Amino acid sequence: MAETMTAPIPDTAASTDHPAILAQGLTLTLGNTRAEVPILKGIDLAVPAGQTVALLGPSGSGKSSLMAVLSGLERATGGSLEVAGAHFAGPGAPTLSEDQLAAARRGRIGIVLQAFHLLPTMSALENVATPLELAGMDDAFGRARAELEAVGLGHRIDHYPTQLSGGEQQRVAIARALAPRPALIFADEPTGNLDSTTGTDIIRLLFDRRAESGATLFLITHDPALAEKCQRVLELADGRIISDRAGAEPA
Repeated sequence: MAETMTAPIPDTAASTDHPAILAQGLTLTLGNTRAEVPILKGIDLAVPAGQTVALLGPSGSGKSSLMAVLSGLERATGGSLEVAGAHFAGPGAPTLSEDQLAAARRGRIGIVLQAFHLLPTMSALENVATPLELAGMDDAFGRARAELEAVGLGHRIDHYPTQLSGGEQQRVAIARALAPRPALIFADEPTGNLDSTTGTDIIRLLFDRRAESGATLFLITHDPALAEKCQRVLELADGRIISDRAGAEPA
């Protein structure tokens, strides 16, 4: 399926003044005090704005938990964390409610998951436009339409998720994540539910759209070949970063 890259020039861009991600001593412990389970065990990480980063690691290493903490979907137990200018943890950071965390993510962070998480009662256009409307953004439907056209779905905007293939649903999810022009995009195994050919198309699309916006990309994958498409490759094991190296893609 051919991609059509015709979206308007992004109206916001990632700031290069501060790191997109700055974590120090980040920890996550689940369970109660009688049966605590440490998941993240002191993560130190600085990601410059605009960089593409892959996170590799075996199942159970804490990859998805790290993404959840970095994206504000999960609260860190300890350490400090600043993401896209928002303070999520650390000295001086406010204790945010779930609604406040969602507000902090809004416009700053886009998330693409393995499961598409589209609302089945909404068309592709509505799935992209509704979050923009809730965020109070101008011309939500016009922006959503342009983003769907940019991912090659201009002819499918009125279709519902059940009428779309897996690849098309993930394109809608990418459009939804990028429509607010976030400074930072998290993608957790975005091709996990797709066949290899469709997955290759989706990755190409994701990287192309990211490049146009200048956003930072943090990609979780189990595929070393896919990780090498990023400028930087991290490896996680037992809740700790054990390797941090340059990828094959030039910075």
